[in-house]
Order: sequence, then structure tokens, then C-alpha cells
Amino acid sequence: MRAARAGLHGLFAVYKPAGIRWRAVRDAVETKLLNDLNLLERPAPRQQIRFLPGEVEGKDGKELMLRVTQLPTLADHPLVSGPVFTHLKIGAGHLLDTKSSGVFVLGVGRGNKLFKDLFDAHLSRIYTVRGLFGKATDDFSDTGKLIEKTTFDHITGEKLERILAVIQGSNHKALLQYANVDLKTQEAYELAVKGLLRPMDKSPPLITAIRCLQFAPPEFQLEIHCLHETQQYLRRIVHEIGLELKSTAVCTQVRRVRDGAFTLDDALLRTQWTLHNIRNATLQSRLKVKAELRNSMAYHEICAASMQEREVGLS
Repeated sequence: MRAARAGLHGLFAVYKPAGIRWRAVRDAVETKLLNDLNLLERPAPRQQIRFLPGEVEGKDGKELMLRVTQLPTLADHPLVSGPVFTHLKIGAGHLLDTKSSGVFVLGVGRGNKLFKDLFDAHLSRIYTVRGLFGKATDDFSDTGKLIEKTTFDHITGEKLERILAVIQGSNHKALLQYANVDLKTQEAYELAVKGLLRPMDKSPPLITAIRCLQFAPPEFQLEIHCLHETQQYLRRIVHEIGLELKSTAVCTQVRRVRDGAFTLDDALLRTQWTLHNIRNATLQSRLKVKAELRNSMAYHEICAASMQEREVGLS
């Protein structure tokens, strides 16, 4: 049992359904792991020496004597000691609010220490976001209080694409500002061409790429690559797209399909939240997480060299 617990360290992803708080998901995973650990075969109970009275045949018949006997320690009995494992350190990565679904990264044991490195790496996340033209609500979602209804017959796919291009262009300028690199250097230029630029420090929400996956008015679906976002920020983007198109729009779904190195293929469904599956998932994720952190370190080195070159040029 202890060996199984000792090998349970690392990061893994689960699929969070919409309508459930992230804390409930984390607690459910912890409960399932504890149950599976406590179902493992326990070590044999410790033995203790006891002197118990017993009858033996003597010269004058049966005599009462103390006999040396080995008995299991009652303190080791499950009904006395209770479950062996009562707590696991389960941490959460980038959160998902109640209305959102998708890839939700968790850490167990020493894996929680990797979260700071991943946060400092400023890795991008990918969402699919569904919208509905013709309505406006107080919280930008389809379940909010209805504020306004508008027409949407004039909206075309071409007009939507133009708005998306404007959003991506304005965010790209902001990204260059927060990335703090000199595009005149070859390394920084290559990063920009590949779309690998990222902020060096904390920044406002930034969209690195946005495109339309489906356009069937009044419904539409977007794919958004972003940094430092919240799910409410993505709903606001849908609302602002509606306004830019001289109409209104609400968000009907926010689904995270990638979080750094973790994709939907890595996310364990509720029926897969078992000790065996989670332990395998932590083992399989180690190489991917190390690769992401290695790339991030190389990126920071390029940015630092770019800044030094710029400073030398200014001096």
C-alpha cells in the first residue's frame, strides 16, 4: 500500500463537465484515489506475545498454567485503525468556472511543485467557444438575464472573418509589447513567424489566434488560442463580436481543448478516475511536461539575449 502511494506523484488531466464546480471535481478525484488505495491488500498485522491461562495435565489432574501465545495486534485491525489513507495532496492548475468544460489539469503529491514552473512558462491554452447571434444578457451567457433581442440576418461569414482578423491583429500588437523582444534579431523573428511569442511576465488576457470553425446563423463556433484568460473574458469576446457586427451575441459554450501540454486525448473521463489510470497518466505526462518547460527555458534565453542586444544597440 505504501509503495502504491509513494509512486503517485505528478500531473494529469481530467475532463471537467459543465455545471460542476472545479473544487467538486478535485474532491471527487481525491475521494476515488483514497478509496482505491484503501482497497489494496493491507500488510499483515503485527504480532504480539501474550501469556494466556490454559489447562494442562499434571500429576494431580488438570492444572492452570500460563502459556506463551502469539496474537495479532488489535490496533492494526481495519475496524480499529480505520482507513490507512485519509488525505492526498491534490492541487489544481488553471481553473475552469462552473459553466465551462474541458481539460482540467490536476497535480498529486510532489507534482504540485510543477505548477509554479508551468505558470511562469506562460503556456497558451486553446478553447472552442460557441455563440448565438440575436440576444444579449447581463453575463454574456445564454443562461443570463435577457437584456436585448436584435436581428442578425445581415451577418455573413465574410463579415465575421473580418472582425476576427481585427481582434487577432490588435492582440498581436499587444503581445509584441508584453513579449518585450526585439524583432530585428533572427531568433525573435523566427519565434514571431512560428507564432511562439509569449509574455515574459503577467499580462492582461491575450488572444494569439482566433478563427471560425462553424458559421450557421444564428449559431457559430470559434477556436481561440489565448494566454492569461478567464472563461468570462471569452464570453465577453463573443458579446463584443456581436456588437461589432451591429447585432448582439451570447456565449452558449466554453470548452477548453488544450492546456499547455495536455489535450482532450489526455483528459480522463469520470469513469476513468481510478488509481491505475491516474498513475499511468502521471507517468505518461512527465516527458511532455519536461519538454514544455525545456522549450520555455530556451524561449526565455532567446528573449534575454534579444534584450541584451537591444540595450547594446541603444548604448
